[in-house]
Amino acid sequence: MAQETRSKLTTWFPQAQHPIIISAPMLGTSNGTLAAEVSKAGGIGIIPGGFNFLPDSHQLPALAKELTTARTLLNLPPPSPESPTSTLPLSVGVGFILCHASFAPHFLTTALPLLRTHRPTAIWLFAPLPADIASGAVRRVVAALRAEGFVVFFQVGTVAAARQAVEDGADVLVVQGADAGGHQFVGGAGVVSLVPEVGDLVAGEFGGRGVGIVAAGGVVDGRGVAAALALGAEAVVMGTRFVAAEEAWTPEFRKKLILETTDGGPSTVKTPVLDDIQSTAIWPDVYDGRGLIGKSWQDHVAGMPLEENIRLFKEADGAGDTSRKITWVGTGVGLVREIRPAGEIVKEARENALRRIQRLQAAI
Repeated sequence: MAQETRSKLTTWFPQAQHPIIISAPMLGTSNGTLAAEVSKAGGIGIIPGGFNFLPDSHQLPALAKELTTARTLLNLPPPSPESPTSTLPLSVGVGFILCHASFAPHFLTTALPLLRTHRPTAIWLFAPLPADIASGAVRRVVAALRAEGFVVFFQVGTVAAARQAVEDGADVLVVQGADAGGHQFVGGAGVVSLVPEVGDLVAGEFGGRGVGIVAAGGVVDGRGVAAALALGAEAVVMGTRFVAAEEAWTPEFRKKLILETTDGGPSTVKTPVLDDIQSTAIWPDVYDGRGLIGKSWQDHVAGMPLEENIRLFKEADGAGDTSRKITWVGTGVGLVREIRPAGEIVKEARENALRRIQRLQAAI
């Protein structure tokens, strides 16, 4: 089954080279330029599409702009809104967060037409509301996407979520371990146990489905890529490493923090409090986020009331003081030591992974 899935990934993304490196769709950080450079280097770049699907959403026009940028950088002609089927597919994906109230009533009427026009190859979905799963809204959206020819990636962080995603029609599971930066399941596990257990689930309960498994969380270099492949993943997602890519929209103060950070475990914290402090209201209780420890978290641990912490956060933000800002990164941050172009990051990780695998083969 693994060989079949590997062939599918390179069929869907003909430019992809094994081991396949995928850039995560980090909202506010990733963009069309980064995604295009990842794909040009033999990886799979994913552009963040946001979470707001209302007709007047500013996120969807912004997504269209980034898709156009990626198409230009990949030397493809502009999309043809009048005849979407004649538009050449774009070898990048788009990632959406589903836990906004606008998802179920509006996705098919606002996001799907945009995707139909621009033709990215894959659509990455994450964090549906339980009510939207129960009502069948998620399943209907997945079916509509697949009917249009899109490959559906579904980000999961538990075995139960993986089962649900396959039942809802996912082509590829992005199995995210708790070492990941940014948002994830509160009760998640590390990739070392989670990827094999999800693999067993897919092989045992869905043996005929050919669902792909991609590992995410804590991988920042070729060593992590090789390890993820050994666990049963067909490709690997890197997020934190691309936060420090030249093409990322990461502010300089955040890049500086990332390069200065060592010992990624105790230097980061996984908690919903970071979202509370910066007043991010969209995430349900089953999700939290991992970010760098800074003044806001230190004050929280010292006993500062949340209302006071929020007030100080807003005051600092308004004054241009970045010391209380939240920086979403995973435990692999201690291995990120330089800013590099996205394409070089992909090539280096792939080449180092192959060398690592060859050394292991020679040692056996």
